[in-house]
Amino acid sequence: MSLLVLLLVLGLAAANGANDVPKGIATLAGAGVAKLKTALTWGAFTTMVGCLISLHFASKMTALFSKGIVSAKPTPAFAAAVLIGTLAWVALATWRRLPVSTTHALVGSLLGAGTLFASSAVEWNVLMVKVVRPLLISVVIAWLVSAVLSIVGRFIYAKVFVRRAIEVAEPKKVPAGAGAELATADARTEPEAANPLPSRRRLGPIGVAHWITSGATSFSRGMNDTPKIVAIGSFALFAGMTPTTLLFAVTAAMVLGGLVVGQRVAGRIANDVIKMSHVEGFTANLTTAAMVGLGAFQGLPMSTTHVSIGAISGTSGTDLSRIKKKTLGDFAMAWVITPPFAAAVAAAAYFLMTV
Repeated sequence: MSLLVLLLVLGLAAANGANDVPKGIATLAGAGVAKLKTALTWGAFTTMVGCLISLHFASKMTALFSKGIVSAKPTPAFAAAVLIGTLAWVALATWRRLPVSTTHALVGSLLGAGTLFASSAVEWNVLMVKVVRPLLISVVIAWLVSAVLSIVGRFIYAKVFVRRAIEVAEPKKVPAGAGAELATADARTEPEAANPLPSRRRLGPIGVAHWITSGATSFSRGMNDTPKIVAIGSFALFAGMTPTTLLFAVTAAMVLGGLVVGQRVAGRIANDVIKMSHVEGFTANLTTAAMVGLGAFQGLPMSTTHVSIGAISGTSGTDLSRIKKKTLGDFAMAWVITPPFAAAVAAAAYFLMTV
């Protein structure tokens, strides 16, 4: 049974990487800053760093998912059932190109298997305060913060960078007899200077900041998700393994899943939510990184999925017509289905293993 739990943990980590690594780097591809593969590589690397750092800074999260939701001493069958329920939904959603919350699925699986395993040990009060409330509030806060930052960012960008670009792009006077070569050079440089959006060749301060906040988002996500998966896997450690070695294995599987399968979800988030600019991508990532990172340190299991989609949508500001509502409708439906689907599968798995 311990070997089965280990395989399920690694499978869940890979599925998590495929579904969640894209959420930190989708803005890079959506804003045309980087190719999808390049962005995924950056997201996988910074996720890996966050995973490894989580060993020392995310003890509250580990405690919540190891004994805070179901307080009874876990058994290998219970751990396997929780992992089966979570893995089944995250893998299915990834195949359908839907960004979903591993946190949501884990909670649903814990409740589904927990009601059969030890119904009296389910901590409903803790669940509402430390899980449900942060998950719901985080979406609204992410939207509002991102909207405000985007409006302010666009204003500053227009006042500083666009004005500078216009000044550079003003027509140059060509001295009489200077020849056609100088005029041709001006004609080549003027369109590029007049374009206020940073190019891939010359990103400038906003470009650097966009890459940094994208990496920070992936870093925070790694800190937030890894302890949850390790906590469940620790219920039945394979012979010779410790929580530390399990964390390294989970990290490797998560990075591999993001690199190999991450393009399915990344492309959907980058292109099907909103057409974003460089500045908007930067502000969305800044919001997501700050909120998910804070949640990891405080032991509040915020969903990177909900926060990132809320932040990306919030970049529209007051112009809601820019948002592709059908895409958000598909995402919302998947989010509603996540807990009951995972709970049902986990409960069925636990029943079959203990009957």
